[in-house]
Amino acid sequence: MTYSSGGLIQAADYNAFVSTNAGANVNIVWGPGTTSSGYGQTDLATVSTGGTVTATNWASLVNTITNMAAHQGTTITARTAPVTGNTISILAAVNTDLTNCYNNRGNAASNGTQFTGWTGTNSKTAATSGASWGITFTNTVTFASANAARYFFNAGGRIKLDTAKSSTGATGDPEWNDLATTLCGDIYFTGGAYSQTIVGTVYTGTTKVGGTGTPNTLATTTGYFDLTPGGAATIIYKQFADTAPYTANYIQHSVALNAASTVLTFTTLWQNTDSDPITGGTAASGATPGTAACTICTYFPPESTYLTNSWGTPTVAATTA
Repeated sequence: MTYSSGGLIQAADYNAFVSTNAGANVNIVWGPGTTSSGYGQTDLATVSTGGTVTATNWASLVNTITNMAAHQGTTITARTAPVTGNTISILAAVNTDLTNCYNNRGNAASNGTQFTGWTGTNSKTAATSGASWGITFTNTVTFASANAARYFFNAGGRIKLDTAKSSTGATGDPEWNDLATTLCGDIYFTGGAYSQTIVGTVYTGTTKVGGTGTPNTLATTTGYFDLTPGGAATIIYKQFADTAPYTANYIQHSVALNAASTVLTFTTLWQNTDSDPITGGTAASGATPGTAACTICTYFPPESTYLTNSWGTPTVAATTA
């Protein structure tokens, strides 16, 4: 590349920063991209071979890099976008900044507002009993398209699974209340096995936040991009109770991706292996548990200050059996 101080800025120099440099270019991260790269924003246009690189071109490049870095929380070189009519000076460290933005592409300094508008039933309000009983909570998260799902996770979107129960009165209640509310914590599902720093917390695939228990299974290497479209469900989390004689009881989350890569189905099993019953209670509302056994699925979408919403509004539907 001929880009250097005192040299003539050629179309090839500019186009390399826009789209042709391997990794260190704007469009692979900012535009539609592919798999775990791409926010779904509008690609910057290249300049035809032999064409003139204008101040407008450079301003678009500078402003896009600034927005991309601000979304991620990536530190870049301070620079001012060129203005039409002024001499365009060499912009220092562009390649370095683009490389850092590419490497940090899964990071997000902020998120949008938590989505709590699920539909259906995610609480078992009736009492549950039997020689060996179980409750199955199913939550589906549906995206408008496979690309919308990609953009959601690439730009720092997170899906949250929250278990809770606080009702009392039956012999099985105390330990199930402890398991669901105290031991399990919150389970977040993100893009993949790679590390993403989102709003100051590091996430890798499936991440547990809070909760005092040590899980039997925590699939930190399993996120959206690690699932096989149309494949069998993958167990991403399993936590056993911690007090005898209930230590065989557990809560387990699994997830499957449909063949079109548009629907994530989270199945949460509360498995009781003794005969102690639990009481019912009040249902959850939004992101707030009631007193009944529940598994609440909500999500935090990417921010839309520096990015234009390209992921749509995924829907969440819940059933309990």
